[in-house]
Amino acid sequence: MPTADQSRLMEERARPRVMELWRALRPLTSVVRFMQSGAHPDDEDSGMLAALAFRNGINLSYACSTRGEGGQNDIGTEAGADLGALRTREMERACDVLGMRLYWHSEGADDPITDFGFSKSGVETLGRWGHARTLARFVEIIRTDRPDILCPTFLDVPGQHGHHRAMTQAAHEVMAAAADPSFASNLPPWQVAKLYLPAWSGAGQAYDDDEPPPPATLTVRGDGIDPVSGWNWDRIGQMSRAFHRTQGMGRWVPPGQGRDWPLHLAESHLPGPDTAVWSGLPRTIGDLADVPGAGPVADELRLAHAAITAAVAAYPDFAAVAEAALAAMTAIGRAKAQCPDDAVAAIGHRLAAKQDQLGHVIALALGVEARARVADVFLVPGQRTALTVESGRGAAEDVDIDFDLPSGWTAGDELAVAADAAPSEPYRARYDPAAPPAPALAVTIRAHGHNLTRRAPFEAEPVVLPGRSVSVSPEAVVVNRWRPMTERVVALRDMRPQGAKVRLDLPEDWHAAASGDGFAVTLPPDVGEGLYRMPVLVDGEPAWTVRRIVHPHVGPTARARPAEVAVRVLDVQLPGVRVGYAGAGNDRVDHWLAAMGADVDALTDDDLGSDAALARFDTIVIGIFAMRFRPGLVDAVPRLHRWTEAGGTLVTLYHRPWDNWDPDRVPPRRLEIGQPSLRWRVTDERAQVRHLVEHPLLTTPNRIGPDDWAGWVKERGLYFARSWDDAYTPLLEMADPDEPPHRGALLVADIGSGRHVHTSLIVHHQMEKLVPGAFRLMANLIARRA
Repeated sequence: MPTADQSRLMEERARPRVMELWRALRPLTSVVRFMQSGAHPDDEDSGMLAALAFRNGINLSYACSTRGEGGQNDIGTEAGADLGALRTREMERACDVLGMRLYWHSEGADDPITDFGFSKSGVETLGRWGHARTLARFVEIIRTDRPDILCPTFLDVPGQHGHHRAMTQAAHEVMAAAADPSFASNLPPWQVAKLYLPAWSGAGQAYDDDEPPPPATLTVRGDGIDPVSGWNWDRIGQMSRAFHRTQGMGRWVPPGQGRDWPLHLAESHLPGPDTAVWSGLPRTIGDLADVPGAGPVADELRLAHAAITAAVAAYPDFAAVAEAALAAMTAIGRAKAQCPDDAVAAIGHRLAAKQDQLGHVIALALGVEARARVADVFLVPGQRTALTVESGRGAAEDVDIDFDLPSGWTAGDELAVAADAAPSEPYRARYDPAAPPAPALAVTIRAHGHNLTRRAPFEAEPVVLPGRSVSVSPEAVVVNRWRPMTERVVALRDMRPQGAKVRLDLPEDWHAAASGDGFAVTLPPDVGEGLYRMPVLVDGEPAWTVRRIVHPHVGPTARARPAEVAVRVLDVQLPGVRVGYAGAGNDRVDHWLAAMGADVDALTDDDLGSDAALARFDTIVIGIFAMRFRPGLVDAVPRLHRWTEAGGTLVTLYHRPWDNWDPDRVPPRRLEIGQPSLRWRVTDERAQVRHLVEHPLLTTPNRIGPDDWAGWVKERGLYFARSWDDAYTPLLEMADPDEPPHRGALLVADIGSGRHVHTSLIVHHQMEKLVPGAFRLMANLIARRA
């Protein structure tokens, strides 16, 4: 792992000043504002946005409905709301690359606008999000950002993700709603001038549009390259997408392999032909002089345009760029101050944006540097931490460093958090790369008789944790009544405030005794099946537990939730087998198998490379995505096949086709996984499950019945098998409403003296949610062939 200084140097090397100045100059050339809307982080069309921003200078924003908390995680174990917090940070970093503002419809982890799982219907999605709530939030976003153009990322057609369809429907509706003075809002109405739809199909690995795209009315060309970096636009877009690492995004784009982006004009409030996205709109700061009501400031706007043109033409002469940019800043300042009231609505926000952009250009051209970092990133109310500030004035006459701090904070040699500081919000509602959140540096630059102040972020944004918190381990416990009833030890660590009194709020007739750094909890011998909760109280008040989320590609964040222990008491009979588990860190099925009393060991790399080591196990379970993310596992497949032929039970949990799942080589007999996933999944977690045959996997040692399919969350499963060798027997049938049934959710084949079981059910997720049927089914899947 690199040192802090090494990481800082690598970050600096990736952002040379000459390149940063070129990118900062591009937005000065246009006043057009383009908003893309989508349902998830990573829905944005990054290559098209890169071309619009860095070739055409267009001002970008992205309105995203959910935090993607229902998605997968290719890099860690964060799931649900924790994954949403991580993906929020990933989306922010992706926006940093494109200089793009970010707005969320979902304003918190408990917001009904959430990634509740895959949906096939926009109507269903808006029903769960709240149609009125979604539209009201969209209106607020539009009226705040004031885009000229709105472009959703997908089409509202059958075969497309319901979340995408919902956002496209909402895009059509918001065109009128945001401009309607009677629509309740604290913000003035705003008419988006144009609505474009993608004129390409959204079909692919996940989706399968049933209808062809609308005809293209114009095309955003993807040919050509950035003249300074030499990169094509799609490659720059992938540099942004690469921050969506939880979703495995970021692909190399070779030279000459760019693409075009055809668009369909669905609605326009402008006259004339539409040959480019900016057609009919004022394109430059000088064009604003012709906006109705702008006559009194027309001369200043034209002066600003001339100065901006000179600044761009002067590149890479840093001094000349700075001089011209300062002149433009002066002219725009006068235009903004003298702008008539009847023109403010049309041009005021554009002038403010130009001031921000020019401030960035001037700081880069003068070579002004300002950095701040803290010794401790995670802080609690009242805590102090060492603060280091570095600055260099470059070619400026002087630079003053101050701080923009939250109320009650102080900064000097130390950063002091206010005693009553609220925890940091992992789900902040908006993000602007040009306006970093507090705490931040306020940098005042004096040059050539001008003073300007701009904000600079801390190298790592401080994260405030709750003042009353405790780390609980484990947070979820399984008690299997078929196993001996033993006490359960709950460890409580990292208590805040230190020295506080802590206790568990226990169900009736449960007992807890102090044990080490926690409590030993004893359940009554006649405890019934069910889900029990034990909240943790600190000094008699409910406490929080915190998930610190740290990954090298994004800034740190944290999510707090009520501190408690969930206890699921269930009845699961276990087969007498020894289980080996080969996972890749994307699930915890081995943990849950052990929790309910199974004899399970994690397989080492040496185990996978040894016939003798594998012979110690009766059953081997391959975790989700493990064929892709567990090094050496694919190479071990022939050995696993021999082990299965000799009598072992091989269980493979759900994989996607691109997870190194070769249908002819990975399973012992041919088994093809279906894609796109929309066609090979059941999203209704309540869908009826029909047993096709009476098979030991459904009867031994636990008879699986309707109760075991109740209470599932998110969905039944995905990436079901689409075809398989005759050796396999499908055991289950299920379907979403009004769709033909699937039979590829659970397959079993006798292989020599052994057995292969493949399931696409999301059993791992159900176990995390303590769904009893998932534990009973998993116990059956690991049983040996009779």
